[in-house]
Amino acid sequence: MNIILLSGGSGKRLWPLSNEIRSKQFLQLFKRRDGIYESMLQRVYNQLNNIGIQTNVTIAASKKQISAVYAQLGNDVDVCMEPCRKDTFPAIALSAAYLVDVKKVKPTEAVVVCPVDPLVTNDYFRALIALQYQAELEMANIVLMGIVPTAPTDKYGYILPAGDKKLASVKSFKEKPTPEMAKEYIAQGALWNGGVFAFKLQYVLSKAKEILGYNRYDELLAHYDSFEEVSFDVAVVEKEKSVQVMRFSGDWMDMGTWDALADAMSDPILGKGVIDETSSGVQIINEMDVPILAVGLHDVVISASPDGILVSDKDTSSFIKPFVDKFDSQARFTEKSWGSIKILDVESGSQTVKITLNRGQSMEYESHARRDELWVVISGEGQAILDGKRNNVKKGDIITMRAGCKHTITAAKELKMIEIRLGEEISADDQQKYDLLAALNAASM
Repeated sequence: MNIILLSGGSGKRLWPLSNEIRSKQFLQLFKRRDGIYESMLQRVYNQLNNIGIQTNVTIAASKKQISAVYAQLGNDVDVCMEPCRKDTFPAIALSAAYLVDVKKVKPTEAVVVCPVDPLVTNDYFRALIALQYQAELEMANIVLMGIVPTAPTDKYGYILPAGDKKLASVKSFKEKPTPEMAKEYIAQGALWNGGVFAFKLQYVLSKAKEILGYNRYDELLAHYDSFEEVSFDVAVVEKEKSVQVMRFSGDWMDMGTWDALADAMSDPILGKGVIDETSSGVQIINEMDVPILAVGLHDVVISASPDGILVSDKDTSSFIKPFVDKFDSQARFTEKSWGSIKILDVESGSQTVKITLNRGQSMEYESHARRDELWVVISGEGQAILDGKRNNVKKGDIITMRAGCKHTITAAKELKMIEIRLGEEISADDQQKYDLLAALNAASM
């Protein structure tokens, strides 16, 4: 079974925990039976691998998210990297070409594309199997999953099927309507569009050639930044005449807003927080090292991270995006494949950052042309390489790197340090990377 998991959007409706790099699907908010918290991506990926059939899972993720994907799923996971965000049609086209040209999947095979952010049970994954089987029959060019609505809402698009059978052709699509119009659509038998598609790989590659001008993986990758941002629904599905929809009435909840996420959380408090006995329906999600106190509040979500603080009524929490768009977009917390980075302070000419490096991991071997850096080791042990020289480091050590100095560090045990960046221009673009393995082999004491 071929599955493409879309791990794309920034998830600004879950600000301040989500940002351009740590999107909503990477937030570890869901408690497993063993008490460990996992993310939407981890949960859905693990569910797919435990449904009892062989699955070929590919994660479609933007370049900025690759480190987070590897950090949460391991380095063996199959990832199709988008050089930049271009919405779902270019991402699906690139992933389909990746399967055919890189993974050598036959173009005649069917694939199911689905998002990583629904809260679902095994019924959902059995429905994905049925969806792929239907796509293999080629009775339609595209087969969609239609979620049986539980209430009229303006959060989702709607699919109007031709009839009330489990599998039906599609009459039309309706974009996110008002709640009043949603009631009318539901009365006509409309289904929520869950963003799940099944089709033959050769079909979407033909659409890529027709719309984007290319359908080979190397070509799509080379021209990706020139493509128009367009969703798969708009570019393909809504123009296709041969579309079927399969009803799904099992458990399904979109985790794209704070009210939905809060309802799905098993604990009312994550992090430091206190909710008094006069409050009800309150959730606190706190990534800061300061306590949050909620007194006399009802149906409110409070979320705090290095990026900001949100206090919102649950019913209106889905409307925060226009306000978040106006904020400084610099992400202050980033999960990397080797650990994490938290920006503590930003001033003109300087940045102060806390770095956590996991045991046995190494940072990139790199240099910066326009800034100096200073490391202060606050815990742990490791080895730093500065311009080819290896140095043991421990708690209390201070390491200085002038602009142009090639540097990296490896943790013998979990290593935490404060990094001070000094320069008139401090930018993520000011980074020259080098071969780390060659540096480790060549470094001398």
